Amino acid sequence: MGRLGSGMKRGAAMLMLVVLAACSAQYRNHGYVPRDEDLEKVVVGESTQETVARAVGRPSSTGLLTGGAWYYVGSRFRHYGGKAPQEVDRQVVAITFDEGGTVENVERFGLEDGQAVVLSRRVTDSNIKGLSFLRQLLGNIGNISAGQVLGDNS
Repeated sequence: MGRLGSGMKRGAAMLMLVVLAACSAQYRNHGYVPRDEDLEKVVVGESTQETVARAVGRPSSTGLLTGGAWYYVGSRFRHYGGKAPQEVDRQVVAITFDEGGTVENVERFGLEDGQAVVLSRRVTDSNIKGLSFLRQLLGNIGNISAGQVLGDNS
């Protein structure tokens, strides 16, 4: 019985280790943000898009306004047990260019600087306010001209 008791103690200890290991936090990194050493190679007013691409690489996101901007985004998520992943760190580096393609500004933002921004919203707002579908349908009865009914394209 002594052998069986020590085996059960070992099994219980192993089970506890497995349970504790499953509950430890795991971290995952997503995206890419250039290091400060690489960003020091980018000189405001002198560097061009090509020299930035060689120094820090091309970004996954770019801006569309005037000269444009390059955005480098990196996030760190903590996965803990069965809970939803939580973003614990975010870094955004924005390099803006003028119309000629020369670096105008280099900025770094953190999670504490940001706010949620909706990048894509697939909602179409109606210009018609306060009219029901039936009222819209019945309101168009008198708006058909004789040319439209007869197929006249003039």
